[in-house]
Amino acid sequence: MPITATPPKITEVGALIRPSLMCMATESDTSLTLVSFGALSPEDCNKLLVATTPTIRRVSTAVPTLTYAERRPSEPVRTLLTRDYLGFAQPPGTSDRWLATPTPTATVIVNTGGAFGGYPRAFATGLTDTHDVIEQVGAIECVDLKLTPLGAYTLLGVPMDELTGRVVDLADVLGPAGHRLTERLANTAGWDARFAVLDEFLLRRAEEGPTPAREVAWAWRRLVESCGVLSIGELAHEVGWSRRHLVTRFRQQVGLPPKTVARIVRFDGLLRRVGTAGRAAWSRIATECGYYDQAHMNRDFREFAGTTPTAFLARLPERMAERMAAEVTSVQYTWVPAG
Repeated sequence: MPITATPPKITEVGALIRPSLMCMATESDTSLTLVSFGALSPEDCNKLLVATTPTIRRVSTAVPTLTYAERRPSEPVRTLLTRDYLGFAQPPGTSDRWLATPTPTATVIVNTGGAFGGYPRAFATGLTDTHDVIEQVGAIECVDLKLTPLGAYTLLGVPMDELTGRVVDLADVLGPAGHRLTERLANTAGWDARFAVLDEFLLRRAEEGPTPAREVAWAWRRLVESCGVLSIGELAHEVGWSRRHLVTRFRQQVGLPPKTVARIVRFDGLLRRVGTAGRAAWSRIATECGYYDQAHMNRDFREFAGTTPTAFLARLPERMAERMAAEVTSVQYTWVPAG
């Protein structure tokens, strides 16, 4: 990263996404942000050379030092992802355990260090309709991509229902190209250079990959825009397909049936608003998110989070709930500590 004469100040280290991973609000035109967190005072943090950041007032000292870097992808790759490129590293001795709820995103992880968690060194996952407990133990250094399902369909070049609820070696998805990408990223020093390698690779995949059916892309966009409240009958009518044909093609290119995806979109939107809810406001929030009533919402909590709304809210780290309700563009997880 180039060193500037007057490094910009850090605005705020708040936005707890996990107790051990803090997310910093950055300006939208920032090309790369590199940050270290740990047992540092605000003064120490402001000595860090970081790209385009505003004055730390608060900093957590209860977490090990972690780093992450971000860079904006080139067009048209950017439209296929749900966030910027993210590089993440945590030191040895770190151990975290998280409840992960379903989200309308696919994931690609490429470790630039060793593999972790018993997973392949590089892997892809599709959508899932179940919650899971994720464990991160020991040293980790990786590139973490979050893709829209249709973006994953294009960039990975496989039917997305083949990845549903699975963790698949990237070499099995991309063939030799997956192995070459993994080795090249691991042998490239520095996040900026790694992101350049990744961007070049994904630009080529975007040009060569399959294009989703126009009708499926329309149905996906409508579900997201409506926060999952449109009926499948309405979608089928809008695209001019039978309900059965829409479900078949949508599942193939997105990974799950449209009705299930609608529920996940709605539930994910609900979790991003829990910070403004409070226990007394669950009925109102449920209605605003498209649930018939609080009982309807409670059923989705049991299925997608394995717990109740009140228990979920109680697990959130301090200040995380309120930040989940705000627009956070760097790290987008709605995970909470596993019980």
